[in-house]
Amino acid sequence: MFFVYALKSEIRNYIYVGLTNDLGKRVKRHNDGRERTTKPYRPFRIIYSESFETRIEARKKEIFLKSGKGKEFLRNLE
Repeated sequence: MFFVYALKSEIRNYIYVGLTNDLGKRVKRHNDGRERTTKPYRPFRIIYSESFETRIEARKKEIFLKSGKGKEFLRNLE
């Protein structure tokens, strides 16, 4: 099982989109500051997650969410 997720920074106007096979562990790594790309923006909260059977399906959704229309979709969830 693979997960596509979006995290919203609670202190800045920043949304991070990622893909993982262990959502809880991955979000914890982001919030613990163990990911260089997101460390300055923590803490985070999950604003979106979706599960997929294959990595290929998950990657397609991740690419969409990183696009302009995908980011617009995520901003409208708030």
